[in-house]
Amino acid sequence: MSGNNKIGLDDAYSVKTPEDNVALYREWANTYDSEFAGPRGYQYPRLIADIFAKQSTPDDSPVLDVGSGTGLVASALLEHDEITSQLAIDGIDISPEMLAVSRGKAVYRRLFEADLTQSIDLPKAQYGAVVSAGTFTHGHVGPDALMELLYLCRANALFVVGINGSAFDEYKFGSYFAALQADNHITPIEYTRVQYYASASDAHGSDQGYAAVFRKI
Repeated sequence: MSGNNKIGLDDAYSVKTPEDNVALYREWANTYDSEFAGPRGYQYPRLIADIFAKQSTPDDSPVLDVGSGTGLVASALLEHDEITSQLAIDGIDISPEMLAVSRGKAVYRRLFEADLTQSIDLPKAQYGAVVSAGTFTHGHVGPDALMELLYLCRANALFVVGINGSAFDEYKFGSYFAALQADNHITPIEYTRVQYYASASDAHGSDQGYAAVFRKI
């Protein structure tokens, strides 16, 4: 853990395996919102939700929230009155403890525990959209998971996927996206730069990423 005995980003970025992630979030789940998201002004989930609200149509439902964590993206989505009436959101995460926290918020239709680096045992072509914030990052999920997510979605499904800025290059997301587009799996991607934190002043306070917006062909 970090030097102040609180779990933090250095711990999250240092995990290497799915088992590491499960162990980390087992310890972090109950304090994630109160000791991490709140004090740092963690605005990443809201920014992903805002982009979805601008880009979506009534057909972009149900939504699969990938790496749903404590439910911050779903909570932010449901704050948008213009999309709430037709929106059903399912969440998927590797951590049962994080899922338990989000279940208490009553923002999801269904929740699934799954390792996103493996085949996902859900019916194909059922979702109209995918959203994600904080999952495609260091030590978590690489670009290979995107193909599995495409299988779960109908044609023309909207994707709003956040990717850590430095992990984007390290894990070769750019070349993976280029291959998906060249092979006619997805439409051309629109990128939006996102600033993760509104009130953090430590070494990670200026961390940024990219929201990749595209549709399944």
